[in-house]
Amino acid sequence: MKTKIEEINTNIYDIKNEDKYEYKIKKGLTKEIIQEISNQKHDPEWMKEFRLKALETYNKLELPTWGPDISELNMDEIATYVKPKTKLNSSWEDVPEDIKNTFDKLGIPEAEKTSLAGVGAQYDSEVVYHSMKEDLKKQGVIYTDMETAVREYPELVKEHFMKCVPVTDHKFVALHGAVWSGGSFVYVPKGVKVDIPLQSYFRLNSPESGQFEHTLIIVDEGASLHFIEGCSAPKYNKVNLHAGCVELYVKENAYLRYSTIENWSKNMLNLNTKKAIVEKNAQVDWVTGSFGSKISMLYPMSILNGEGAKTEYTGISFAGKGQNLDNGFKVIHNAAKTSSVVNAKSISKNGGKCTYRSLVRINENAQNSKSSVSCESLMLDDISISDTIPVNDVRTDEVEFSHEAKIGKISDKAIFYLMSRGLSEEDAKAMIVRGFAYPISKELPVEYAVEMNNLINLELEGAIG
Repeated sequence: MKTKIEEINTNIYDIKNEDKYEYKIKKGLTKEIIQEISNQKHDPEWMKEFRLKALETYNKLELPTWGPDISELNMDEIATYVKPKTKLNSSWEDVPEDIKNTFDKLGIPEAEKTSLAGVGAQYDSEVVYHSMKEDLKKQGVIYTDMETAVREYPELVKEHFMKCVPVTDHKFVALHGAVWSGGSFVYVPKGVKVDIPLQSYFRLNSPESGQFEHTLIIVDEGASLHFIEGCSAPKYNKVNLHAGCVELYVKENAYLRYSTIENWSKNMLNLNTKKAIVEKNAQVDWVTGSFGSKISMLYPMSILNGEGAKTEYTGISFAGKGQNLDNGFKVIHNAAKTSSVVNAKSISKNGGKCTYRSLVRINENAQNSKSSVSCESLMLDDISISDTIPVNDVRTDEVEFSHEAKIGKISDKAIFYLMSRGLSEEDAKAMIVRGFAYPISKELPVEYAVEMNNLINLELEGAIG
């Protein structure tokens, strides 16, 4: 395993291809542009109407007045739909060479060969590759791109599409509802256990554009699934926008683990929305690593609607120079004997800013529920910023609730001790940071844990020496 920072290829995520595309919609956001996206995607009438209503909602809603300043975002300068020069392929060999090389360098097909039950790859606005093992198909598992799902499973999609995350939630959800493109659809039938993870990887290549993938996962009664999502983009000088949406439905006695490593470039505004509805005795676990992006506003949410429903959130964010990562978690306890465990960590260096923003609401009817929240922040220098802004709204006395927050600098004593044992200052700091991040990396599949450790090393490069 590579241990020295200089041994790791720092350019792997900055690879960029020539901006070749079959079709790129003109910049801006008008009714005509939305209709053109709908036409390009051959939407059924109900979806076209949905998009236009979402645009109306977008125009009525104001930008968020809290959190990072996103006033630099100008939708007149963003192309909301970019179609790459390829169709959807089920054979990796049929994907165009430049796109294939990008995903090859990111290790996507290799991961499929070794440890994944299915893979979807999205490039700009379209899913370019999808594959799933035959035995899962025989068990009735559906894993496809969202456009195919809209056409082939209309009733299932209609019943769930943007019901968990309604377009009225906030301005960027409404934007997403109007311009969404690509993403994954998963349905796991009752009682089916998917033992090997499914993975989708989203890659934004085109500058001054947006990616608005929609992920919809339904895990039916007694079923289980681990879904992994990876995201990256090369560096450009112009602002790019990511406003995806993830909707998770975890039915009675079902289990879902949703793991994400986001490594957007430093010109990206990451305004993503993720929610799960969890029914009786079901559980959803979130594992999140947030790297890259200029500004991030991301707060996954679990709504525990059924008695005995559970959720766990394990997340880490790393902000370097020029980055403002405003991340956190929300959970609503809507039933008795529900439980939530939140373990959030952040690292900031070189003047980066990390904010942990959370909401835990335990409603009146959620007696005998439990919630435990722990957030820890590590600052690697004197110029970085770390804030914790928790909201704890407990509306019944019959609960167990705990909240713990720690903010601190990297320990000079610990560094001195490790250096006295023969480590360089650089290696001592890296070891402390990796130890701090270990509770998150141990929850990831091996290849993703390695990627996260590499990303931490790359981020540390500017902070060490």
